[in-house]
Amino acid sequence: MEAISYKTVSASKETVNKGWVIIDAENEVLGRLASEVAFILRGKNKTNFTPHADAGDNVIVINAEKVKLTGKKLTDKEYVRHTGYPGGQRFATPKELLAKNPTEVLRKAVSGMLPKSKLGDALRRNVYIYAGAEHPHAAQQPKEIKINSIK
Repeated sequence: MEAISYKTVSASKETVNKGWVIIDAENEVLGRLASEVAFILRGKNKTNFTPHADAGDNVIVINAEKVKLTGKKLTDKEYVRHTGYPGGQRFATPKELLAKNPTEVLRKAVSGMLPKSKLGDALRRNVYIYAGAEHPHAAQQPKEIKINSIK
């Protein structure tokens, strides 16, 4: 009996086709932007998505300082870290973080949406976040993506 046979193609380091995309974060909502960036970093927008492989594109995010937070999250949300010393728990609001390091708020949001594993560590190295509109990746010829047109 003859039957049509389909083979499942699994992406690997050698077969994956990684590109570069650029996203403008100006007036975008933080969580929605971060989920789209994580979606592209994982490679879920590609037909050869493989859960265990780094098959996503490299993402450049510009204007990270102009990202929006809805509601009272700018003052009420807290980021917690620990210095490693007794009593060393430190708290920061997004407002304080945006003033000190504007890219860190978006980096934390994207990082929280990626796997907490070696794969997640590799994916975190594929995102480049810049506070202003300038970036040093013009040689990679990134393709511009509008957030609303991804899905």
